[in-house]
Amino acid sequence: MSANQQPPTPPSLQRPDLRVWGLLLGSFALLMLGYFTLPLRTLGDDHPLVSWMVFAAVLTLLTGLLLARIVDSMRGTGRHPGVWLAFLICFSLTVFAGTYYVLADRPGEFDGLVTRLDALYFTVVTMATIGYGDITAAGQGPRLVVLLQITYNFVFLAAAAGALSRTVRSGMEVRARRAEGDAAPGHRLGHGHGHGHGGGPRPGPGQGRRSRGLLRGRRHDEDDSQPEDDGRPGDDGRRNSRPEDG
Repeated sequence: MSANQQPPTPPSLQRPDLRVWGLLLGSFALLMLGYFTLPLRTLGDDHPLVSWMVFAAVLTLLTGLLLARIVDSMRGTGRHPGVWLAFLICFSLTVFAGTYYVLADRPGEFDGLVTRLDALYFTVVTMATIGYGDITAAGQGPRLVVLLQITYNFVFLAAAAGALSRTVRSGMEVRARRAEGDAAPGHRLGHGHGHGHGGGPRPGPGQGRRSRGLLRGRRHDEDDSQPEDDGRPGDDGRRNSRPEDG
C-alpha cells in the first residue's frame, strides 16, 4: 500500500449498523409489550413496602447505567453508547409510567388516570413539562413520584439526551470525514501518475540523481578535452607571425 492510499473505511463508519438499531427497536417493542401485559398492580396496596423498595432499586440501577453510558459517550469508549442511551431513556419513562399506574389503583390518588396508556401519557407530559391539567396527582404518593420524575428529568435524562445528541452528531461528522478521505486518495493518485507542465512524465528521485551525475561527468570530459590557454600564442600564432619566404 502506497503512502497516498488510506486503509479502507470500516463498515460501521460507512453506514449505520442496521443490526444494532434493529435490536434497539426490538428491545423497545418488548419493553412496551411487558408494560402493557405484566400484572403490575400485584405490588400495589397489598405490598406497599415491597413496592417502594422495588421502585427505589430499579431507579438506582437505572441511574447507574445512565451515568456509565453518559461517561462512555463523553470519552468515546464502549460499544454503541448512543443506542444504550436511547434505550435507557425509554426504560426510565416506562418505570415511572408503571409506578403511576400502580399508585392509581388506590382511590383518590389520581384524577383522570385509569389505564396504562393514561399513565404513559401522563409520564411523557410530565417529562415534557407541558402540563395539560387533564390528569392530576391528588395523593401524597403520586405527588412524591412526580417530584422525583421532574428532578430525574432535569438531572439525568437531560444529560443523557445531550450525550445522545453529541454521539449522533460526532458519528455523522466521522462518517463525513471518512467519505472525504476515501475520495482524496484517488485525486492525489491521478496527479502522481499524470504528466508535468512539459507533457512528459515526472522523473523519480533515483532518475534525477543519475541524470545530474551523468551531466556532471559529461561536463568534466569536455573540460579535459579542451587545450589549456595560458595567454601565449600557440603554434598557429607563431607560424602566422613569420615573414613569408620569397
